[in-house]
Amino acid sequence: MNNYKNVFVVNHPLCCHNLSIIRDKNTTAEVFRNAIRRITYLLFYKATEDLELEDCSIETPLENCICQRLNSKKEIIIAPILRAGLIFSDIANEIMPYATVRHIGMYRDEDTLTPVWYYNKIPVEFDNPEDKIILILDPMLATGNSAIDAIKLFANKKVPHKNIRFVSLISAPEGLKKVQNLYPDVKIITASIDNCLNSSGYIRPGLGDAGDRIFNTVIN
Repeated sequence: MNNYKNVFVVNHPLCCHNLSIIRDKNTTAEVFRNAIRRITYLLFYKATEDLELEDCSIETPLENCICQRLNSKKEIIIAPILRAGLIFSDIANEIMPYATVRHIGMYRDEDTLTPVWYYNKIPVEFDNPEDKIILILDPMLATGNSAIDAIKLFANKKVPHKNIRFVSLISAPEGLKKVQNLYPDVKIITASIDNCLNSSGYIRPGLGDAGDRIFNTVIN
């Protein structure tokens, strides 16, 4: 049951079906990636359902009509957390080819479970930060430490918290609570809220290391 503010679980039947595929330890890397892509479409439709629209005049082959387009004053920024977040950004680029992509590089220190930064191409300041819509992409929201650092990166540049969305495949209650305590107005879109974290900070039941399974670098 979802008792979190601003956490949206996409429980569409096709999402549930593909989750069962990516959780299976016997699923090959190719099938794993394709199942994630199918889930990603559903996650993005939810993450973008409240984007602002504006009227525009269009000339059809028959006559003039008034249509709606995304608000031209709003800039959508796609921010995948490397490396696993790249699988989301491929779909995001397909759905929103006009968006700007800003990669974020960090990995988790396995001893402290804290994020270690190694890449940041975000501008020092944003012009009109109130007009930025940020979609941070990371398949796993586990401890919440990487999510908080990524959100803080944009919040410190004066992007309104309500303009920031965090998109994940699977989330742990511990990470959700930590993010919500600090950033209650940030929307989190996920396909599942799992049971808990284990002693190593991995989500249970989870699906293992998303990056290793996506890029076929699992060590047996």
